[in-house]
Amino acid sequence: MRFLIAGFGSIGRRHLRNLLALGELDVLLYRTRQSTLPEDEIAGIPVETDLDAALRRHPDAVIVANPTALHLPTALSAARAGCHLLIEKPVSNALEGIDELQASLEKNHVQALAGFQFRFHPGLRQAESWLRDGAIGRPLSARAHWGEYLPNWHPWEDYRRSYSARGDLGGGVVLTLSHPLDYLRWLLGEVDGVMAMTGRLGDLELTVEDTAEIGLHFASGCLGSLHLDYNQQPPTHRLEIIGTQGTLRWDNADGAARLYRASAQVWEICPPPEGFERNTLFLDELRHFREVIRGAAQSVCTLADGERALHLALAIHEAAQSGRTVQL
Repeated sequence: MRFLIAGFGSIGRRHLRNLLALGELDVLLYRTRQSTLPEDEIAGIPVETDLDAALRRHPDAVIVANPTALHLPTALSAARAGCHLLIEKPVSNALEGIDELQASLEKNHVQALAGFQFRFHPGLRQAESWLRDGAIGRPLSARAHWGEYLPNWHPWEDYRRSYSARGDLGGGVVLTLSHPLDYLRWLLGEVDGVMAMTGRLGDLELTVEDTAEIGLHFASGCLGSLHLDYNQQPPTHRLEIIGTQGTLRWDNADGAARLYRASAQVWEICPPPEGFERNTLFLDELRHFREVIRGAAQSVCTLADGERALHLALAIHEAAQSGRTVQL
């Protein structure tokens, strides 16, 4: 298969390295040369600075890894050219154009995978299995927390110029750290109400929000809360779900899922497989994407899933601005 990577920032570079590691050597790049990364490792790889020219090379699949605000125009052009899509999260910073993209996918018989790689985390997959089996009874409440100091993400560049820090490129902590919006609805079902407070509270000199406190009401009746920030040191990313018959916990620090069954009054610990590390998520995501392209698997995170996570993110912004609960 021929893969086109649109964007050569940090995530584009990761996908390039992983494709090569998986033996996918027919790779080309579409880039605008705005990246601050060194170019040594892309020597010998075909590069186009015009998207139409890149698509005329007939890639089978396009990995959309440019800034958030540019995702949809790139994905639409690729879908019209008959390419399968892996669209990095969030799928956009606005809902306009997603219906058109879905129609184009269906018309051209191509598939899409939204790039929420935490769907492939073994700890969260174990949590999903426990919830499906009723291990903690009926979920009553959930708390997710993700704080990570933005300047440490890409130390080779000025973080204030990165897409994560720029509203015009779809930045801000709610959109950029939107993974929990996906995995919470994957684990607990749809959200039908949102409350939120957001602000620029740190010393990062940003024009977008760096902190968010979010309240979620799930259609099942479960209550949820989510904290996101660009300020926390050391980074913290964890989840706790309380049910009628126990408690479930996951911590990204060690990757383990933990289950407390009230009937047994003991914690069960399920660590990730030996050798697991962060990049394993992206490798497993690409392996799955190849299976989707070949028709051997259904996308575990569809464009519709990506749209729902985006809808949640936009509802959070609306709730924070209005001071009211937003019904979905």
